[in-house]
This record gives sequence, C-alpha cells and structure tokens, in this order.
Amino acid sequence: MHIRTDFPYETAHEDIRIAMPDGTRLYARIWRPLTDEPVPALLEYLPCRLTDWTAPRDWQRHPWYAGHGYASVRVDTRGHGNSEGLPGDEYDATERADGVEVVNWLARQPWCTGRVGMFGIGRGGVNALRTAALAPEPLKAVVTVCSTDDRYDNDAHYMGGSVLAAAMHARAAAMLALVSCPPDPLFAGEAWREMWLKRLEALAPFIHTWLGHQIRDDYWQQGSVREDYAAIDAAVLAVGGRHDPYGDTVLRLVEHLPPDRVRGLIGPWSHQYPDRGMPGPAIGFLQETRRWWDHWLKDADTGVMAEPLLRSWISESHPPATSYPELPGRWVGDPAWPSPHITLVPYTLRGGPVIVHSPQHTGVDAGSFLPRGNDADLPPDQREEDARSACFEFPVTGDPVEILGRPRLSLRLRMDVPYGQAIARICDVAPDGASTLVTRGVLNLSARHGRERANAWPPGATEDVSLELNGIGHTFPPGHRIRLAVCSAYWPWIWPQTGSAGFTLDPAGSRLELPVRRTGESAADAITFEEPEQSGLLLVSSPATLDEQRPQRLVVRDVAKGEWRLEVDPRNGGTLVYPDGLEFTQEALETYTIRQDDPHSAAARSDWAIRLHRPELAWDVRIETRSEITCDAADFITSNEVVCKDHGEVVFHRTWEKRIPRMAG
Repeated sequence: MHIRTDFPYETAHEDIRIAMPDGTRLYARIWRPLTDEPVPALLEYLPCRLTDWTAPRDWQRHPWYAGHGYASVRVDTRGHGNSEGLPGDEYDATERADGVEVVNWLARQPWCTGRVGMFGIGRGGVNALRTAALAPEPLKAVVTVCSTDDRYDNDAHYMGGSVLAAAMHARAAAMLALVSCPPDPLFAGEAWREMWLKRLEALAPFIHTWLGHQIRDDYWQQGSVREDYAAIDAAVLAVGGRHDPYGDTVLRLVEHLPPDRVRGLIGPWSHQYPDRGMPGPAIGFLQETRRWWDHWLKDADTGVMAEPLLRSWISESHPPATSYPELPGRWVGDPAWPSPHITLVPYTLRGGPVIVHSPQHTGVDAGSFLPRGNDADLPPDQREEDARSACFEFPVTGDPVEILGRPRLSLRLRMDVPYGQAIARICDVAPDGASTLVTRGVLNLSARHGRERANAWPPGATEDVSLELNGIGHTFPPGHRIRLAVCSAYWPWIWPQTGSAGFTLDPAGSRLELPVRRTGESAADAITFEEPEQSGLLLVSSPATLDEQRPQRLVVRDVAKGEWRLEVDPRNGGTLVYPDGLEFTQEALETYTIRQDDPHSAAARSDWAIRLHRPELAWDVRIETRSEITCDAADFITSNEVVCKDHGEVVFHRTWEKRIPRMAG
C-alpha cells in the first residue's frame, strides 16, 4: 500500500451542518481542494458515525479525492452520529429523501460545478444506488461497492426465501447497539444529552420489522432498486468481491442497466474496498474510481468506458483455509452479460433416490456470512460438512473446467412434511481429499413458486424445484473432482424450518448446470490496475493489553446433550484512542446454539458493550445491549435490552419481548 501525500491540489477540511426542509440538520465533513475554481462533489452518506466509527477509513479516501480536484463529503444520516433528528428503520423513506436533499444542496454550493457523484461500501453503496433511483438531476455517477439491489433476497435478511439466522440477528444486534450511542459533545455541543435521550425514547429493535416480513412483500420492494432498474439515470460502477455475499448485485446491474452507463468489477475480495484486498490481490481502486469520476463529472477521456462491461477475477484451485493473503487466478473481461463466452453445461446426477436428513448443526463450518478479512472468516475444509450431506461427484478430465457466473440446480424432491429447505454447495475436491467451498445456494421450499408467497409442501408429494447458487469465478483443474453437496440444514446461516424432517432426492429428475467459460476467451492481457494507494492514516492508537484475545470463531460440542455452540467474536473489540482525545471501547460476542436433532432448539444471542470517554470534557458514557432470538413451532421469540449510562448512572433502560408468527420461516 502506497500512502500518497503529493497531490495536485492542497486540501482543507471542515465540519458543517446541512439543513433539511423540516429544519433537521445533518452533520457533514467536507474535504476540498484549495482552488478558486468550482469542482465536482462526491458524497458518501450513511449512518455509521463519521467522527469515530468510520473516521479511520474516511481519512484514507476523502482527502485523496480532494487532492485530485473533488469536494469529497461524508454525511451521517439523521438520528445517527452528530446529526439531528430521530433514527428510523433501515433504508427508510426519510433517509432516501434526505439523501436527495444533500445531493441538491451540494450542487448549489458556489464551490461546486453542479455535478455530484455518490459512493460507498455496504450501506453507503446501497444509499448511492437508492438515491440514483430517485434521479436527482445533479447526480451523474455512482460507485457502489459490496452493496445490494435486492433487500429481501440478497442482503442480510433472507436467502432463497429462508431466514438468514446469523446475518439478520448479528446486523440487528449491532445496529441496536450503535444507534443507542450518543452524539459527541466535542461536535454536538451541550445539546448532546438532550439529543441522545430523544433518540433513545424512539428506539425499537430492527429485528421486529425484519422478521415481521418473511416474504418479498411491499416492505422489501420499496427499498430494492431491482424493482425498477430503469429509474436509475446516473452512470453506475458496480463493484463486488468473490468472498462478499453481495457479488450477484454486480451481475444483475450489468445485465439490466444500459451498457453505455454501467461497468462491473468483481475481484477476489471480502467485504472490503478493493485497495485493501483481503484476500488479494489488491488493486489501485482509488485511481480506478478517479477514472470513473473524471469521465462522468469532468468530461475527461480516461478510457474507462472502453473497458469490458464486466471485469472478473477467476480463482485458480487452492487448498481450503479460513483466510488468504492472496489468491491465485487471473482477470478476464466480458463484453456483455450474459456473456457470449459462457455456456451452461449440464451435469447429470446419478444413483438411486437418497434420503437427505442432515443433522441440525450442519453449517457450523460455513464461515462468516459477511467476511471482512479476519483470520477465521472463510470456510475451512468442507469434508465434515460433506459427510452430513448427500454428495454427487464429477471428475475433471482433460482440460480444466473454468466457471463464471451462477450455477443452476434442478432437484426432484419428495417431502413428507409441509416445511423444509434445500441447501446446495459446490466444492473443489483435490486428489488428497481436501474439499474447498466454491459456492452455495439456498431454497426455502415454501418459496419454490416465488419469493412473494409461501406455499406449504403437500406432504408426500414429489415436485421439481430449482435454485441458483451464488455467482463465482473458479477453475477446476484436471485430476480434481467437482462435488455437489445437498443438505437440509445449514445452521447458523439459515434458521431451521419448523418440523423439518428432510426430504428424498431423486437423482433421475435432477441436474446441475455450470456456467462454463471457454478457455482462451479472455481480455486478461488488457486488464491491468495500478498499485493500491491511499491518502494517509488517521493516527488512531490501540493501547496494549495483557488480556488474551479470544478466538474469532469457536465451536463447542456438548456430546451428552448433542448440542453445538458457535461463539463468534466479530473483532470489534478493544479500545481506540483518536487524535482528538476520544477513547472508544467496544466489545461484542455472538453465540449460536442448537441440538443436532431438534430444529426448535435454535437460539441466537449477541451482547454488546460500548464506552465513549473524553477525559478533557469529563464525558463518560456506556451502552450495553443484549439481543436474543429463539423459536418454537409457531413463533420466533425475540428479546432485546438496552442499558445506557452517563458516568455510571443509568439514564435509560428498556427491554422488548415479542413473539412473531412463523410464516415462511
């Protein structure tokens, strides 16, 4: 990583407040080049506390853009960080409307040319897409990284119509903890406490809403840009990673947006900006986005639209591991999507009918749903998971088999109960037996006729169902085996179905289709990137401690009870000391338990503790939260608690208990 300090422009930054039509003021930080000429503006807009939570990341990017002739702006959504107002639901209509107002406000400033771009990763990337779908006139281009166009079926809530247990629970718990944090008096002034208490009174656990909408209904449709791609008028650079769960958004955007206004880029990365890699190779992503901004916001001929419509990383075969510094592979380019270089090749499943009734702890080796490059994020060797599944193998002989895109699976199933789910994994099996997970997919069998409805399975009936697995680029070499593994449980990724008893799979009516890319059909020689660089590092220190760091992912088996417990440390722990004197401490632990023979024993719990301390201001607050989900045959049962303290005195304490009927879940 090259830290860049020699920019074409000197820069300065300031913190301001941007007034919304109702008088609510959003907190913003603006980095600007020191020039008398107006420049385009770039906006990153999300709720994640710009003065502490995202500050280290912000200082790597916004000054870089300012140094290259852009006003780069970071804004907290209302009710978060130091912005005024009350927090709402995730991606609610007020947040979207505020985003449009900020874009228009930026375009009106005398230092702005009137042209605006938006960018972001995760929620910031979603906000860029969603604002583009509202089509404010000044918004000409966006860069969306590791984001989703489908809030229901390609986010952290549901997958294939099934409840994403760990992902939904972990996100709801983390958001509850973070939204409970107060404004910072260094920036919000004496009003911080009053703002905080008003926010706390408006709190409601996000999980109530998300579990309350178990099919793709109006709630999910109103926030998903895939409902109307034509509404997006701005040019879109869509970026994803092979180890990020949202890579399929890139494939849909390059397929459905006009080819003269979209480009896609999918690398080997996890949920990180591509200049950080993890796994690598990392690329000069800021330089690549500058080409995009210069083309659309400055009318410069950068050649960015001469690039292939989709640039993809295809990994070579590699041993299983929970992290990789860098993966072997190559870049390929495709002029259209679906690509003319790719053919769906059928693989026939062989053998007689097989009963698939996986133990409920199948999935403990699934890895993190949202990997960020930590040491235990990725799936380990899959042999134990394969042993809990029905497996079908296809030897690779002759030429390598190179796939790019979304595999499809058709299954003929017989089920004797109304509810169930099918989970499919494709693994690369080496000659020594090591099994590396390549991709996977999920189908809630009550969603087999569409995510918009829940149809119980007629007990005893046989039906043909189909599902798509997550998009991937991978090469299976000769001598290896392509393994399809099918199971009926996948905890804690997927919440178990009520009364789940598995199903009978008939290979005679089933087949796998792989998107095989013809070798030699590649623009790889023309696809190059500069080395990664950033603008610098915020001088945040982390005091040394004698405490032993707990494992990131720990699996515990109680043999006598037949119970499995997965403990996850999301690696948010420790204390950070910021240059302005803030001491920010946070600890979190997620726990997922299940008995191997009882789908109703599933339980998820998250505990968070956050302390914000400014010794010079005698400011010391602490937030503690507990979030739990359990179930029975009829309901999900949720329990949430928030305790907030100011100098050790409890200023807010509330618990929520709620039963939510199981519909599709």
